[in-house]
Amino acid sequence: MEKERREEIVVRSEILAIIRGRLSDRDLAEKLHDYHEHDIAQSLDELTKEERIRLYHILGPEWISGIVSFMDDPAEYVAELEIPQLAAVINKMDSDDAADLLRLLDEDTKSRLRPILTEDVKADIKLIHSYEEDEIGSLITNNYICIKNTLTVRQAMHELVKQAGEHDNISTIYVVDEKNTFSGAIDLKDLIIAREHDHLDSLISYSYPYLPDHAKISDSIERIKNYAEASLPVLNAKKEIIGILTAQEVIEAVDDELGEDYAKFAGLTAEEDLRETTGISMRKRLPWLIILLFLGMIVSSVVGAFEAVVAVLPIVICFQSLILDMAGNVGTQSLAVTIRVLMDEDLSARDKGILVWKEMKVGFCNGLLLGGLSFLFLGLYIDFFKGYSLLSAFLISGCVGTSLLLAMVISSLVGTLIPLFFHKVKVDPAVASGPLITTINDLVAVVAYYGLTWIFLIQMLHVA
Repeated sequence: MEKERREEIVVRSEILAIIRGRLSDRDLAEKLHDYHEHDIAQSLDELTKEERIRLYHILGPEWISGIVSFMDDPAEYVAELEIPQLAAVINKMDSDDAADLLRLLDEDTKSRLRPILTEDVKADIKLIHSYEEDEIGSLITNNYICIKNTLTVRQAMHELVKQAGEHDNISTIYVVDEKNTFSGAIDLKDLIIAREHDHLDSLISYSYPYLPDHAKISDSIERIKNYAEASLPVLNAKKEIIGILTAQEVIEAVDDELGEDYAKFAGLTAEEDLRETTGISMRKRLPWLIILLFLGMIVSSVVGAFEAVVAVLPIVICFQSLILDMAGNVGTQSLAVTIRVLMDEDLSARDKGILVWKEMKVGFCNGLLLGGLSFLFLGLYIDFFKGYSLLSAFLISGCVGTSLLLAMVISSLVGTLIPLFFHKVKVDPAVASGPLITTINDLVAVVAYYGLTWIFLIQMLHVA
């Protein structure tokens, strides 16, 4: 990772040296052709505004459109373009990138752009914006090749060359019939080696996978992963291709989905952004925090109910955090495993039963091992440093170890059953997040620990 970082710095330094060198516009453009658009995009923040404006004029709309798609914050830079120049850039962009960029622009800029954007671009952007952000249709691009199934191989090659001038995703060619209904797909390699006067029928994969336009992104990730294609067509209700989903969009969709799940594990409603206001961040966090506040009050009141235990045997409070922390950790681990398993929409009731049983077994085995270690080491600690007799010390540590075992088994069960329940009632199981399960497990651990202490150490064995 460090090596890659150093290489990026070297490449960026080279780009800056070229831009700031005394080269003619033509020589500058020729030199920059050796560098990837991503590297040029990452170099822009080290240029002055005047240097960037000169660069925009040298590179031209098509090249800039590719660079913009790799910018982390494109709105800051496209604001430096004049409206006609910006419109020319957007007209050259893939529809998904253009739609994303327009979402970042203010209403005044968008109203000035609309009259000078091409009709095709406006139609593509309008189509993408018609979908909810969590639907597959919101990720589509128009960068693909599509041909009729009535063509010969020679005609198909001619059409491929013609469309490749506008679209560079050519490894898979999508095929439609006379009614514009999706028929299947052809691999470019198969088309190249076919005889030129043959019909396409033998080359078409009629069972080629596709995605419905209104399908939820989160529900489609497993299907996308299973087919592992470079791109997948997206169809509307009439089985017409409205666009494709590329591998790059898939990666970004998975990254966004993982980011959202990670946020939900933390008790947030969505992934936070460094640019969002304090008020928005508060609104995301407050609902769960209020719920957890009242759950925490319940846990505290339960602890208060065991005041008599602490009064008789004060040392037990020293090990409360150990029990609570381990129960919370185990519950969160089981939650993470369950969320991962639930990504498989074909999970049967038997599979869910196996998952619950496995997590309980893992919790029991880990609890048995950790409880045994606690029994040994805490017993020695209490005997040597707290002045208890050896028997009393190991009775107390035995209660701690048994409580730890019980808490870990129950926490594993809670961490598995809660997301399964949420999934059953059609609620995103990631909402059953870490803070919620940790708080519930705190309640379970407190009752188990102080309950066992009261029954066995105080009432039965009279340890004090």
